[in-house]
Amino acid sequence: MRQYTLGDFDFALPTDLIAQHPAAQRSASRLLDGTGAQAVDRIFRDLPSLLNPGDLIVFNDTQVVKARLFGEKPTGGRLELLVERVTGAREVVAHMKVSKKPPAGTVLQMDGGFTAKLEGRWPDDDGSLFRFTFSDDPYAIMEQHGHVPLPPYIAHADTPEDVARYQTVFAKHPGAVAAPTAALHFDEAMLAALDARGVKRASVTLHVGAGTFQPVKTDNISEHRMHSEWYSIPQTTLDAIDTTHAEGGRIVAIGTTTVRTLESWARTGRSSGDTAIFITPGFDWRVVDMLVTNFHLPKSTLLMLVSAFAGYEHILKLYAHAVRERYRFFSYGDAMLLARTD
Repeated sequence: MRQYTLGDFDFALPTDLIAQHPAAQRSASRLLDGTGAQAVDRIFRDLPSLLNPGDLIVFNDTQVVKARLFGEKPTGGRLELLVERVTGAREVVAHMKVSKKPPAGTVLQMDGGFTAKLEGRWPDDDGSLFRFTFSDDPYAIMEQHGHVPLPPYIAHADTPEDVARYQTVFAKHPGAVAAPTAALHFDEAMLAALDARGVKRASVTLHVGAGTFQPVKTDNISEHRMHSEWYSIPQTTLDAIDTTHAEGGRIVAIGTTTVRTLESWARTGRSSGDTAIFITPGFDWRVVDMLVTNFHLPKSTLLMLVSAFAGYEHILKLYAHAVRERYRFFSYGDAMLLARTD
C-alpha cells in the first residue's frame, strides 16, 4: 500500500474561495456530487433525490456554545480563553491566549464581571490546555458573556448572523466549540423533503473541539497525535443502523464528526466516551456508506479522512474541480456528497 506523506494532502486554494459568511439560505449552497466517476454540480436541496427510501441519515446534534471569553490578568494584560470542555459544576478546560502565562492560583477578572481561577495545566503538567474554576456556572457564563468561536480562517468578529447560522437547526446538546459544518446546510424544508422521500433520520453527539483546526506538523502522518473529543450514541441510533443495513439501506453520515463517532463505536463497542480516532487512506470502514461533507483545509486530518473514504485520486480530482468552478470552502462553504470506495 502507498505510504502517504503530509505533502500528498496539499493543494492550492485561492483565499477568496474561503467563505466568510453563510449562503443566504442554508439549503441554497452548492453540492458537488462526487458519487460517480465524474463530478456533477448540483444545489444542496437536490440531496433527497440522490438518496434512496430506506437510507438512514445520521446527524451530529451537538450545540455550539459561546466558548470565546475575554478578560485580563491582575497586571492588566489582556487574554482570551477558549473553553474546550466543561468538566464540573464550575470547572472547565480551556485554551489560553496571553502574552505571558500567569502562575497557577491566579484569579483572572473576565469581561462581564465573573472570575476564572487558573488551577494548572490539563490533562497533566505537560498538557497544552489549562484548568480553570469559574465563579458561576460555565454554561450560563458563556451564554451571557461569550462569543461564537468562529474558525481562525473567518476574519470578522462574531455577529448576530453567526449566532444564528454557525449552529444547526437541530442542535440539542451544548458542548461544541466548532460547528459540525456539513449539517449547517439543512433547514426544516430539507428535513421535510427527506421524510417525504422515505429517508430515515438518527443522531449522535460529538462535541467538536478546537483541535479540529489543529495542523498536522509531521511529514510522516502516522506520527500525528490526534485531539480527543467526547461522543455519545443513543441506543435508538444503534438499532436504526442495524435495521437499515439488514434491510439493504445505506448509512449516510452528515459530516466527518459523525463518521468519527460511528467508526469509533464500531472499533471499541463503546457507545460513549472519548475518541482520538485518526482516519487515513487504508482505513477499514465498518459503518458509513455515504458522506456529506464540506471542503477541508489543505494538509488537514479531515482531508485525509475523506481521501480514505472516497479514494485519494478521486478526492484530488473533486477538489481541483471545486477550485476551478469556484466552490466556497470551509465552514461556511459548499458541500460534497461522497460514496465509499472499498
